[in-house]
Amino acid sequence: MNEQAAREIVLVRALETADRSFELLSEDDRRRASRSARELAQWQASHAGAGITPDAFLQQRAEQVLKRMSERFPPFASFLQFPQAMNWLWRLAPVAALLAGMLLDRISDPHRVDLLSAPLLLILGWNLAVYLGLLAWPLLRWGRAKKPGAGFDRLPGLGMGMMGKTRLPRKLPPVMATALSGFLAEWAQLGAPLARARLTRTVHLGAALFALGAVVSLYARGYLSQYSAGWESTFMSAGQVHALLSALFTPAMLVFNLQGFSIADIEALRFGPAPSSLGGARWVHLYGATLGLLVVLPRLLLAAVAQVRALRWAKNFPLSLEQPYFHKLLKTLGAAPGVLRVLPYSFTVDEARDKGLSRLATDLLGEQARLMLRPPVAYGDEPGDALRDINLNDAGATLTAALFNLSATPEQENHGAFLDHLVRESTRGIAVLIDESGYLERAGAQAGSTARLAERIALWQQFCSFHKAPATVVNLLDPAAHPLDAGAGLKLSAVPA
Repeated sequence: MNEQAAREIVLVRALETADRSFELLSEDDRRRASRSARELAQWQASHAGAGITPDAFLQQRAEQVLKRMSERFPPFASFLQFPQAMNWLWRLAPVAALLAGMLLDRISDPHRVDLLSAPLLLILGWNLAVYLGLLAWPLLRWGRAKKPGAGFDRLPGLGMGMMGKTRLPRKLPPVMATALSGFLAEWAQLGAPLARARLTRTVHLGAALFALGAVVSLYARGYLSQYSAGWESTFMSAGQVHALLSALFTPAMLVFNLQGFSIADIEALRFGPAPSSLGGARWVHLYGATLGLLVVLPRLLLAAVAQVRALRWAKNFPLSLEQPYFHKLLKTLGAAPGVLRVLPYSFTVDEARDKGLSRLATDLLGEQARLMLRPPVAYGDEPGDALRDINLNDAGATLTAALFNLSATPEQENHGAFLDHLVRESTRGIAVLIDESGYLERAGAQAGSTARLAERIALWQQFCSFHKAPATVVNLLDPAAHPLDAGAGLKLSAVPA
């Protein structure tokens, strides 16, 4: 699916999962959207001579939902226009860079070509430093360790992939505002690679056009005024200036077969009381050729590479459909019933709690969902040995969840090792369930039990987050105490890119 379809699908998921009381969309609205989407997807598939794909169905359904939401809540319609508005940023930024280069106050005096032009040296020096940094970055230890794109989601206003701090429209229902805030945070992570590619393309293109604008400005003034070429320096001799300019201009002279210069030529061009009016065009050509060869051309190539990457991401956005929300929706297309696989750790599940797990499976994966309860892993067992007969990436299991007892105290060498193994070996994400029923039975109505329960939950959640497996608290004896649904019911560990 493309970027727009993925963004709309993620947005609808955020709206539906936040709207648990059906304030924004009734159950009839949702069923009607699914029915219409299925019919439209079937019509499109029949014309293409193929079957309905999950992507097509989800995209059609998202369009139906967003259309209905825009009609009911006009401020929401303005939110949907933000991506189109942000596209202008990517187009206008390079144009602004070109104009800035053309309107640069001076690369030289209006009537002279300064061989030691500070703006020229700064443009060349900065771009050469950028190239060096691009080459050295992968070799740096902290450059390799830092995850690509880290921190981009904290830069507001660079597109829908980095909208974490974008101000929401006013007069939105509280449920919708909550849903949109969650969507912005999620899309900031999902869209970070695409936004990074676009930002990289824009930066390189802007740098190329800024240098091109400076060259255009230099030649334009040359047609309207007579340049006098020369240089002046308090600390540099003619030999030093010759060495510096030779290093800068040699690539351009070799590629474009431009005339060289000697130390005597440099000495003759030292500015004095009566500067020479000869040789201005020669140095303008050297300036222009050097900027074109060392700045414009490399930056355009880098921008092209980033553009190819951005187009590939935009046309084939890698949105995972493994979440329970999608499995539940796709059941209307005749998909196989979902399977919730549960891996208890040092936790024997009795009949009552087994029924609670079955109820969770139904809530998450639909009425036809099945529960696959594995034998518990004994306390202290080596995870690799205990789970050697389980394929964590088996497509037959829609969702795999580790199950812990809240009464237990989490330990790094046991519970932590178990979580680390699951997160490391699974490429589909792992959910973590923390059952509070046993702890509540033991605590009863003792004084301060509520506070101790909150502290124990916070301890487990912090522990699981440390192991990159966010936890969801459930009550297997009373599933309604912590209602889950197919959208945001379970938090999954990060899936490797």
